[in-house]
Amino acid sequence: MRQYTDRKNTQKKEYYNDRFRISPSLKRLPVNSDEIFESDFAKLSSKFQINDAYIEAGQLVVWIEPKDNVRVLKFLKHTLFYNNLSEMSAVDFLAQSGEFEIFYQMLSMKKRKRMRVKCRIQEKEPLKSAAGVYKSADWAEREAYDMFGLIIEGHPYMKRILMPDDWSGHPLRKTYPLQGDEKAQWYEIDQIFGKEYRELIGPEIRDSALIEKENTRGYARIGHEVHFDEPYSEEPSKIGEYQEEGGVFFVKKIKKSKSVTLEKRR
Repeated sequence: MRQYTDRKNTQKKEYYNDRFRISPSLKRLPVNSDEIFESDFAKLSSKFQINDAYIEAGQLVVWIEPKDNVRVLKFLKHTLFYNNLSEMSAVDFLAQSGEFEIFYQMLSMKKRKRMRVKCRIQEKEPLKSAAGVYKSADWAEREAYDMFGLIIEGHPYMKRILMPDDWSGHPLRKTYPLQGDEKAQWYEIDQIFGKEYRELIGPEIRDSALIEKENTRGYARIGHEVHFDEPYSEEPSKIGEYQEEGGVFFVKKIKKSKSVTLEKRR
């Protein structure tokens, strides 16, 4: 297993500035602005310590102590009829506070209401498994372990679910490079073909937004099209029809002379 080194919140680097947008903060409403949520909160707070509570995006958000997570979920399921756990995951705040934010996304089909249960834990603080309360927590907790490195106690089968067993590091931590590190570029080449094929195949391109204009297999540049897998050219395209001979028989051929470039979306 290779050793992974901390890259100090490398995801702060914006690879594509034009695609990043900072969304405005959601408005928070008091719990008593909704009768059902007010009733649920009163019952929940009478049994457990609630550190904060509010309504956000139409759902009740409650902050609990991490040691109470399983007991709170049992109460929500059996007493307050939040019978569905649709998601469980984490958010990395290690750089700011040394903590993970844990959330459980709940749904009451009887009340047609959603609730989000949150808590914060230290980096190596164990969290009790909720798989015994909700079956859906099984894979969600495995993913949390795999992607963030959370320590889940009492899980029936705790192992990686997305990454290979011998992978080092946790890809959804903010210290993990968005496109993997230099070792990740060779992982599949080494596993499938062997290290001796590195020079022949080359490293894996892990940037999903990368566009290489010389690549005439993967895409075509409008106005500079060439036939599939032909050498790239900067010259204007001489292709007159967009459908090659022997193409899909029931599709009418599109002539380049009749094409229109839209100035804006309709």
